[in-house]
Amino acid sequence: MNHPRIIVTGTDTGIGKTVFAAALTGALSGHYWKPVQAGLDDDGSGDADTVARLAGVPRAQILSEAYRLTTPCSPHRAAEIDGVTIDCDALCPPAIDAPLVIEGAGGALVPVTRTTLYADLFGRWGLPVVLVARTELGTINHSLLSLEALRARRVPVLGIAFVGEGNEDSEATIAQIGQVKRLGRLPRLATLDAPTLTAAFAANFRIEDFHA
Repeated sequence: MNHPRIIVTGTDTGIGKTVFAAALTGALSGHYWKPVQAGLDDDGSGDADTVARLAGVPRAQILSEAYRLTTPCSPHRAAEIDGVTIDCDALCPPAIDAPLVIEGAGGALVPVTRTTLYADLFGRWGLPVVLVARTELGTINHSLLSLEALRARRVPVLGIAFVGEGNEDSEATIAQIGQVKRLGRLPRLATLDAPTLTAAFAANFRIEDFHA
């Protein structure tokens, strides 16, 4: 069966990319994989644990990271601090017979090593990417730059998903100038848990758009 395998990247860090990835994982009843976790909470948890809490899928569908680094900074530097060498040639999406959501770190041009950016990896993998963007001031510039960077590496862009309060003009402008499909917008939720996130995704996105 041909299951969707989708990369989720962002225009910046802290914009809601992990929450969107959790929502998409749940909507697809899929598996989730973050290749490199850079930075852990005080209890040792990371983004995979957040997705496990919010996606509403069995914990077994949250796959282990290839690299789990302690320092909250770019993976290339976090690895150096931890004394770890990231082997980009060995970083390949898991071969599973099920839908798969892969989450990058921060933005598309975040360095994985000092010679390889996340967008470079995405280009090698050849999987469709969803670009997650905020709706606040500055998002037009960040979104269009990210789209150019991805396309320069021949990364197929499935569409753009917004997170935040609605900004119709900015969202429409990015879609038009960036020639990108506008997938929907995930609002900020007063209560963020699996049921509220599932409902918000269903109300604002068409799951068919992620099976293309």
